[in-house]
Amino acid sequence: MAERLQKLLSQWGVASRRQAETLIRAGRVQVNGTVAHLGQQADPALDRVELDGRIISPENRPEYHYLLLNKPIDVVSTCEDPWGRPTVLGLLPPELQQGTGIHPVGRLDANSTGALILTNDGDLTFRLTHPSYHVPKTYRVWVAGKPTPATLQRWQRGIVLAGQRTLPAQVRTLAQEASRTELEVVLREGRNRQIRRVAEALGHPVLRLHRIAIGSIKLASLLPGYVRNLTKDEVASLQSNQTHQPIKAINTSPIQPR
Repeated sequence: MAERLQKLLSQWGVASRRQAETLIRAGRVQVNGTVAHLGQQADPALDRVELDGRIISPENRPEYHYLLLNKPIDVVSTCEDPWGRPTVLGLLPPELQQGTGIHPVGRLDANSTGALILTNDGDLTFRLTHPSYHVPKTYRVWVAGKPTPATLQRWQRGIVLAGQRTLPAQVRTLAQEASRTELEVVLREGRNRQIRRVAEALGHPVLRLHRIAIGSIKLASLLPGYVRNLTKDEVASLQSNQTHQPIKAINTSPIQPR
């Protein structure tokens, strides 16, 4: 059955759909010996698909990996960085850094920390990042000043950013000090720098932002810079009845940061 190339590359663990689109635009993907174009379809049973001259297919795809990272500060949530900054892939063991298609699912700003999922399961990446699924993400956020109940209600109801209202959010106060407040914020959308932009618009700029959970997946005691494999139950909770290849038994011990 013919599918769009970016979907096939994603399903085969080569890259996320967005990264696959970049590969196609760069002319690195060929179908039956001809450079592919964005939006082109291919049938795995009939067509020869190549990336950088290497034939790819479901039979030779890398093993699925599902990882949870506690992203430290000043590390960027990309596979490569043109300015040479450290990336989240650099925190993985060498054998997982290349040739596996592992990529971060969504992003955390360089100056934000916390839970970040990495995988080479393109279908799962799509499910966790597509806005229609509304996967909840939980943050601990220190903001400047002391937001009033009315201000927090505005945040909870949603405010207009760039002409579009944000979805309702869960916001509650955890602690207050003389000049700052700690909040718990639960979002079901992931617009660019959303928490920072909303907090700024409400007059309480973010001082520190730390994500503690993605759906039911929690950081718990995972230390900054460490990564661990997700358990079968955790993966199943993210897949939410999606059809995937069987998952092999996985080691859940933390991987030392490099």
